[in-house]
Amino acid sequence: MTDRKTVLITGAGSGIGQALAIQGAGMGFDVIIAGRSETTLAQTVSACGGGHVLPVVADVTTAKGRADICAAVGSSLDVLINNAGTLSVGRLRHMSDVDLERMTATNLVAPMALTRDLLPALSAPKGRIVNIGSVFGDIAYPFFAGYSATKFGLRGFSDAMRRELSGVGIGVTYIAPRATRTAAESAFRSLVEPMDMTLDSAEAVAAQAWDAILKGKRESFPKGKERFFVKVQRLFPSLVDKSVGAQARDPKTLAALDAPMETQISQPQ
Repeated sequence: MTDRKTVLITGAGSGIGQALAIQGAGMGFDVIIAGRSETTLAQTVSACGGGHVLPVVADVTTAKGRADICAAVGSSLDVLINNAGTLSVGRLRHMSDVDLERMTATNLVAPMALTRDLLPALSAPKGRIVNIGSVFGDIAYPFFAGYSATKFGLRGFSDAMRRELSGVGIGVTYIAPRATRTAAESAFRSLVEPMDMTLDSAEAVAAQAWDAILKGKRESFPKGKERFFVKVQRLFPSLVDKSVGAQARDPKTLAALDAPMETQISQPQ
């Protein structure tokens, strides 16, 4: 890379966001990382091994937080990665208003608002918007209803912005990881086996994302059964209804669901 480029990553204090920052710094990007915790951001800066990394302590769900992020970015941004997210797991009837509002604000409203605010900076270098979604944004999973809804929304936002910005040179990439080994795993760990989930490392997800970003891909899904099921979902959703519905009704799944577990985990924002 001859000319240094700048990437902004939200939710970069740990997990996928931290892995994205480490790999981005290793590729020569100037990296701006945003999150609510000064401590975890400092850990990411340290893990990046002395690269050009600027931490911004900010809550992306607030107007002030977004303004602080925009001030740190300045007039030019090559890549915006909307990664910050939150997850609540369980039966919908057990979800509080706070659970639902937190997921909607963090997973959907914040990426839309931050993208809007950073469009002028992205316009100058004809940059790229990258939204970290989920396979659950295609395959709506039982007991992840609110989370799936926000990721469906983020996928729709990605498609709409790709078309809206097609005349100005800003690209949009949607990344759809499957379940990942991060702090959020504790919210659904008991469901991994009965629902036959495959987990990837944060580093693998970040590598998949960077590959798609650098190649200017429209979207990126993990290799394996999930990619196949996404195609089936889009063409024959009733088949997925039967398969995933059977998992949801399975006594092992119901027993795991009733086991004590954390219902809400946030990726650092």
